[in-house]
Amino acid sequence: MTDTWDDVNEQVKADWKEETTPFERVYEIVEQTRDGQSAAEIADRALVSEPTARRHCKTLVNTGFAETDQDGQTTLYKRNSDRVLMSRIRELRDEADRTELVQGIKEMKSDIRRYEDRYDVVSPEELAQQLDAGEAEGWDDLTAWRTTRQNLAVAQAALAYDEASHQLEV
Repeated sequence: MTDTWDDVNEQVKADWKEETTPFERVYEIVEQTRDGQSAAEIADRALVSEPTARRHCKTLVNTGFAETDQDGQTTLYKRNSDRVLMSRIRELRDEADRTELVQGIKEMKSDIRRYEDRYDVVSPEELAQQLDAGEAEGWDDLTAWRTTRQNLAVAQAALAYDEASHQLEV
C-alpha cells in the first residue's frame, strides 16, 4: 500500500509542477507559512531550486506579501501577518453590510460578557490560570472566548474601515 501512496504523491507533485510556475508554487508555500521557513525549506516544498526560492521570496517581501525574520545567519520567510489581517477585514466588510456588522459586534460583546459572568473573570488568560486540566467544558469555553475576542476585533476593524472609506468618499 505504501508504494501506491508514494506513486500517488509523486504524481500529484508532478502535476502541480507541470500546472504551475515556480513563482506560483513559492507564493503558495509562503502563503501557508505562519512560522518562518528558510529558502531551502521553501524550495524543497515548492519543488524549485534554493536560488529560485530565494529570488521569489525576496520579490514577495518587496511587494509586502511576505516578511522576514532572522534565525542566526538564516533568513526565514513567512506571509505578512498585517496583510492577512487586512484581507480578513476587507472580506468581512465586503460580506456584511453596516447593520450586520453592528449586530454581530453586539452579539459577540454579549457572548464575552456571558463568559466573564460565568467564570467571574475578565479575560480568557485569567480563566486559563484558574482551570484545572480535566475541566473540558472550561477549556472549550476558553477557546471559544478567545475566538470570539479575535472575531470581535476583526469586526470592529471592518466597521471602522467601512466608516473611513465612506468619509474618504465625501
